Amino acid sequence: MIKLFNTLTGKKEEFIPINAGEVSMYVCGMTVQDRVHLGHMRAYVMSDLIRRVFEYNGYNVKVVQNFTDIDDKIIERAREFNTDYRLLGEKYIREYIESSVIMNIKPPYCYPKATQHIEEIIKLIEKLIEKEYAYIVKGNVYYSTNKFKEYGKLSKKRIEDLISGSRVKINPDKKNPIDFALWKISKEGEPYWYSPWGKGRPGWHIECSAMSIKYLGETFDIHAGGTDLIFPHHENEIAQSEAVTGKTFANYWIHNEMLRIKGEKMSKSLSNFLAVKDILNGISPNSLRLYYLKTHFKSPLEYDDNSLNESSNAMNRVERFVEENYISEYKLNMDLLKGVMNDLNDNFNTPKVLGTLFSILREANSGIGDKHEVAGTIKKVFEIMGFVFQKKERNNKIDDIMNLIIEIRKDLREKKCFQIADKIRYQLERQGIELMDGQDGTKWNIR
Repeated sequence: MIKLFNTLTGKKEEFIPINAGEVSMYVCGMTVQDRVHLGHMRAYVMSDLIRRVFEYNGYNVKVVQNFTDIDDKIIERAREFNTDYRLLGEKYIREYIESSVIMNIKPPYCYPKATQHIEEIIKLIEKLIEKEYAYIVKGNVYYSTNKFKEYGKLSKKRIEDLISGSRVKINPDKKNPIDFALWKISKEGEPYWYSPWGKGRPGWHIECSAMSIKYLGETFDIHAGGTDLIFPHHENEIAQSEAVTGKTFANYWIHNEMLRIKGEKMSKSLSNFLAVKDILNGISPNSLRLYYLKTHFKSPLEYDDNSLNESSNAMNRVERFVEENYISEYKLNMDLLKGVMNDLNDNFNTPKVLGTLFSILREANSGIGDKHEVAGTIKKVFEIMGFVFQKKERNNKIDDIMNLIIEIRKDLREKKCFQIADKIRYQLERQGIELMDGQDGTKWNIR
């Protein structure tokens, strides 16, 4: 049984799929006006983890993750770089896909782009106008929020409070200050498509409704994204979609908290972001995934270099332990595996799982338990969570030389020549080679 926290109901619930054995999941993807950063990647590592946990439990998971490739910010950015908005978008889409491959994020069923679904978007807007949930003013089409009686049910906001607290510049064309654009008439020099209301382009919110309905149906299981999307984006998706279909849009809404840097949300708009590819020049994909998963996805995560380095060191310990002690995929501690999987199935509690695994690893290094079973179980659970273990190939000649050095150092210690033995260790460490003295003798590892 899998339990997850549903933003819509505000509580943890047992997951019940629409179709037995299947999960349909929509992930809000990037608006591609800039590079993929660590804040984005937290959301996509989380959605990848969710998918992997469902798959381990026997579900067939269909994931759709979009790209918003037409938007005010993209047009503005393209002007800034004096380039075509399509070239700009493709550049950042390519960088995201490359980064996701490096991070071992499973590819979705498809990556739909907004610009490839203009026909579906126009049809959806036409239905909203027909049902009187939308109105046309000077070629712009707006959604009438007060027509949808449940507006605010996801974000728990009331229309009256939103209107009274609105800081948005008053648009005289709108019937209500919080009505939002479904279709925008194009300005001079902007890209456009033909529509029944004139040349223009879609609003942000309607794009996701059209794409998710096309690929997952009028009602699907899970909608995922960051908490910054709850309002207005996801609230507006619900309003437009359910107004057209008369059905529940998504049964479960899963939102990860933000990655912060110096107390502020890491974002493109604040220009305080760190690009994923730049960070991966300094640490491994496994280390970055561990950095994310040490904190529960429902808790904010504060970025700092020390925390990232700690994750890298911790991941090195795990990889070294597995490399030295793993012998078979069948050599597992089944009680341990069952316990940690219960924690993963309980709202994807990765901090608890990792705490258990690191505790068992420390005990195994102290001589408690079967090292082979612990290594097998740790490898199994880490792989379920999306980590990749690669056997490090070592040159046989280097092995022979290191075994000789270890033997010489052993003789020196037996003769109580500790100063020379320590000097050997120190010089090897300077070359990135670590010696580990234990009950089973001395082993070595390249850091």
